[in-house]
Amino acid sequence: MKDLSQGNEGKLIFRFAVPMLLGNVFQQLYNVVDTIIVGRFIGKEALAAVGTSFPIIFMLISFIIGITMGFTIIISQYFGAREMDKVKRAINTLYIFVFMASILVSVAGSLLSTSIFRLVDLPEQIIPQARLFLIIYFSGMIFMFGYNGTSAILRGLGDSKTPLYFLIGSVVLNIFLDLLFVVGFGWGIQGVAFATVLSQAFAFLAQILYLNRYHSFLKFSLRELRFDPVIFRQGIRIGLPTGFQQTFVAAGMLALYWIVNQFGVTANAAYSTAGRIDSFAMMPAMSFSAALSTFVGQNLGANRPDRVKQGLRDTLLMTSGIALLISVGTVFFGRYLMMMFTLDQEVIELGRMYLIIIGSFYVVFTSMFIVQGVLRGAGDTFIPMLITLLSLWVVRVPVAWILSRSPEIGLLGVYWSIPIGWFFGLGLATLYYFSGRWRSKAVVRYDAAGKRV
Repeated sequence: MKDLSQGNEGKLIFRFAVPMLLGNVFQQLYNVVDTIIVGRFIGKEALAAVGTSFPIIFMLISFIIGITMGFTIIISQYFGAREMDKVKRAINTLYIFVFMASILVSVAGSLLSTSIFRLVDLPEQIIPQARLFLIIYFSGMIFMFGYNGTSAILRGLGDSKTPLYFLIGSVVLNIFLDLLFVVGFGWGIQGVAFATVLSQAFAFLAQILYLNRYHSFLKFSLRELRFDPVIFRQGIRIGLPTGFQQTFVAAGMLALYWIVNQFGVTANAAYSTAGRIDSFAMMPAMSFSAALSTFVGQNLGANRPDRVKQGLRDTLLMTSGIALLISVGTVFFGRYLMMMFTLDQEVIELGRMYLIIIGSFYVVFTSMFIVQGVLRGAGDTFIPMLITLLSLWVVRVPVAWILSRSPEIGLLGVYWSIPIGWFFGLGLATLYYFSGRWRSKAVVRYDAAGKRV
C-alpha cells in the first residue's frame, strides 16, 4: 500500500503508473499473441473472427469493469482519509458484485453472440469460428473479473506492482498454451480460447493465494464476505457513468466494425490487426490516467487539493513525450509491425494506412484521457461519460459513415473519424476541467476549515 498524498507529485505518479503500464502491456499480449498465432497458423478468416470477437467481449464486460473503477475511487479516497474499516467493507462489497456480474455476463455472452455478429454484418462463413471462440472465452469470466477486481482493489490502495507480477506469469503461460494447443495439438481457434481462459484462471487464483498468505488485511474468504448497501450505492453512483462510458466505447467500436465490414474480409482483418497495435500505443495514456485518478482520489481524501493541479501538469508533460515517440514508431514502421501478424500484402497495406493516420494524433488522445483522469479521480464520472457519448455518436460514427461513402476516401474515412472524435473530446474535457465543478463530487469532503463533513 502506498500513500500518494506525500512527496513529489510527478515522481509518485510515474512510479505508480509504470507497473500499471507494464501490466496493461502484458494484458494486451493476451490479444496480440492470440492474433499472431491465429494469423500465422490458422488463416485470414480466423483472424477476422478473433478480431471481431474482441469488441463484443469488450462491450459485454466494459460496463462491469467501469463500475469496478468506481469502487477503486472509493477505496482510494477512504484510504487517503485513513478510514480503514470502510476500505475493508468496500473491498468485500466489490468482490460480491464482480462474482455475481461474471455469471450474468457469461450467460449473456453465450446467448447473444450470434445475433451481435449478424447485426454488424460479419461475413456468414466467419460466424461459426467466432461464436465458438466466444463461448469458450465467456466460460472463464469469473476468473477475468476476479483478477481485475483484485487488481482494482490494490490500485486503490496504491499498490500497482503486485498485479503485474501475476499477470506476467499468466501471459507467459498463455503463450506456451497457445503454441501447445494450436501448433502442437492443432485445435484451431478453440485452442486459442482455452489457452486464454486457463491463463486468466492462473492469474486470479495465484493472486488470491498470495494475498491470503502475506496480507491479512486483504485476505479473501467467501465466508467472511459482507455486502454493504451504502458503499455499494456509492460505488454505483461513481462507477455507473464510467460503466456506461466504457459501453459507449465498445458499441462505437462495433459500429465502426459494421462500416468496415462493408469493405470485406480483408478490410476487417487489416482493421482488426492494426487495432491490436493501436491498443498498445494507447496503453501509456490509459495507465497514467488511471494512476492520476488514484493520485487525485487519495489527495482529495487527505484534503490536499493543491497537489492535484501539479499532478495533472506533470502527467501531461510525461505522457505527451511518450505519445510523440510512439507516433514516430507507428507512422514510420507500421508496415513492419503489421508483418508480425500476417504476410497478406493487402492486409498489411490497409493496416499501414490505419497506423499512419491514427498514429499521427496520439498526443491528442493522450491529453484527452489524462484530463478525464482528474475528473474520475474526484468522483465526477458523469461528465467523462457524456463527453465520450458525444465524441463517439455525434462525431466519430457519423463522420466515419459519411466519409466512407465517398468513392475517393472509402475505408480511410473510418480511420480519419477516430482522431476527429479525439479533438472534439479533448476540447470538451478541457473546458469542463477549467470550470472547476468537478471538485465538489468527492466522496470524502471537507469544509473551509479543513474539517471532515
